[in-house]
Amino acid sequence: MIARSHAGNVLRRQFLTSRPIFRQRRFNTTQSKKEADTSTVKSPRSIETSLNGSTGSFSSAEPAAQSAPNTIPGPAFFWVDSLSAPLRAYTRAHKKHPYLVQFGTTLIIYLVGDISAQRINRTSPEDKHDPMRTVRSLIIGGLAAVPGYRWFLFLGNIFNYPSKILSIAIKVVINQIIFTPIFNSYFFGMQSALAGGSLSDIAIRIRDTVPTSWVNSLKLWPAVIAFNFAFVPLHFRSIFAGVIAIGWQTYLSFLNQKAAAKEKLQQALSQ
Repeated sequence: MIARSHAGNVLRRQFLTSRPIFRQRRFNTTQSKKEADTSTVKSPRSIETSLNGSTGSFSSAEPAAQSAPNTIPGPAFFWVDSLSAPLRAYTRAHKKHPYLVQFGTTLIIYLVGDISAQRINRTSPEDKHDPMRTVRSLIIGGLAAVPGYRWFLFLGNIFNYPSKILSIAIKVVINQIIFTPIFNSYFFGMQSALAGGSLSDIAIRIRDTVPTSWVNSLKLWPAVIAFNFAFVPLHFRSIFAGVIAIGWQTYLSFLNQKAAAKEKLQQALSQ
């Protein structure tokens, strides 16, 4: 009995002394399991880096900053070229052939503007479309396409100050003082010249139309030019202004026909 009791005490002491070791082993096992689980969860950055090392289809480095042209940038929310296939195609074509795209866009603008003006000027259902008038408008627009495009490129690359408001304001003033009267004189003078008018007829046409058109342009184009330089990307500026110009060309054609009718009436009364 004494030997059995002594053996039981020895076993009890061994069990009690081994329990902390057992608990420590359980703790170590649980801890290592947690570390293994957390190590399998990778951040998006580490996943991107690992994919870059394995397949080469992703990159963990930030894209290199490209040098921007010296123009006033607009907000990122207005960049819509990635949302529409036609706009993407226009962007690609404009980058490859800017003058050709500008020429084609201008012809479309003048074509639609003249057709709209002729429809508005109809006084009776018997009035038909005048194709020669449309041809004159296309010639005028085609000759002015590239110089007008170059002017706005020039205007976008100058007068860029730290103050965005000041930059846009100066661009608007310069455009209104220099470009608008010159272009309007060209438009109405060419209309008269292509219709067979003499130099005196051209001068009378410019006198009767340019001041009125310049004053009315103050109601529209300063706001359009300011919005164009502030928010519209460079390669979309012509197409944005072109949409507005459809209505403006309609007005100019209407004003030109009004002046031509007035000149015919004065010639009839003088005879």
